[in-house]
Formats: sequence, structure tokens, C-alpha cells
Amino acid sequence: MEGNNIYIKNMVCRRCILTVSNIFQENGITPASVELGTVVLSEPIPKEKQESIRRRLEEYGFEVIDDKRMRIIEQIRIGVIEFVRHPEYQEKINLSGYLQDKCRKEYSALSKLFTAMKGISIERYYLAQKIELVKELLVYDELTVSEIADKLHYSSVAHLSTQFKSQTGMSPTQFKMIKGHKLKPLDEI
Repeated sequence: MEGNNIYIKNMVCRRCILTVSNIFQENGITPASVELGTVVLSEPIPKEKQESIRRRLEEYGFEVIDDKRMRIIEQIRIGVIEFVRHPEYQEKINLSGYLQDKCRKEYSALSKLFTAMKGISIERYYLAQKIELVKELLVYDELTVSEIADKLHYSSVAHLSTQFKSQTGMSPTQFKMIKGHKLKPLDEI
């Protein structure tokens, strides 16, 4: 927890931002800003508070990232999640361009690092995140498969169905008919 930027693993949603903010404030530290994966402080944390904050973060499933490569991996993970969860981004830029902008590194370097550290390509991770969102939308039962395909910028329902079946072993319609779906938390994908 050196310096003014603290990098935190497993922050994947707005509730995570609120929880992390509260943990710092419980310890008398008011962050300048809290974003997915990063807490920016106006001054370094006093040594006596660092362990307390680290423990509280771990109680909620977060982890301070001290290794530079792991910080980049977490930036990539968060970038992919943001890209999937905001399909409107896909109208302006492709995934590789989005990640390059977010991480300020060439996509080929990001891809090599991610594959080496996670054992899966960025593209396969992106697909897994996208399929998990499709599963969520199917469970909520507010959109048809055709509307989901359109919302998530699939070229066709058949394309969505093919990807979904290759990832889950069943069609979206079969998945929708099964009761008691288990959705994975984003940090476990």
C-alpha cells in the first residue's frame, strides 16, 4: 500500500466501489476517488492503518495488488467486464482498442501477459463474460433471445446460440427452461 494509488483486485461493480470507500472511511481515510480496481488517495496511508484496511478488504473478498503485472491483469479484467456490461461502447470501439486506451499499452503485450498469467486468452475471457451476461438476461426473463442478441451486438440469434451452446452445452432456450439457475459472480469467471 505504498504511494497514493492503491490497486484492488475483485472490484467489479458499483457496490464494490461503495464497500471499498466505506472501508477506507471506517479507518479515517477519505479517498480522493474510488474507481473499479483503484483507490486514489491525496496522501499515503499511515503504516498503522495499512494492515487494518488490508484485513477489512480481504473480509469482503478484495485484495490489495502489489505486483505490477497483476495490476495490469486486473485492469484488463475490469476493462473486459465494463466493455461487456456497456454494449454501447461496442458501437464506438472494438475490445482491443478499448483495452489499449484503458491500460495504456499495446494490445499484443496485454494479450500475451493475460494469457501467460491467467491461462486463458482475453478473447476467451471476453466470451465467457458475455455468455454470463446472456445467462443473466435469460434468467431475468425480460428480453427474448432475439432482443438479447440485438442488445449485445450479435450478428444474429444463430451466432448467439452457437456461442452459448459451445460455452454451456445447451441452447439459450434450453437454459431458460431450467429452473434454479446458478449465475457466477463476475470475479469468479
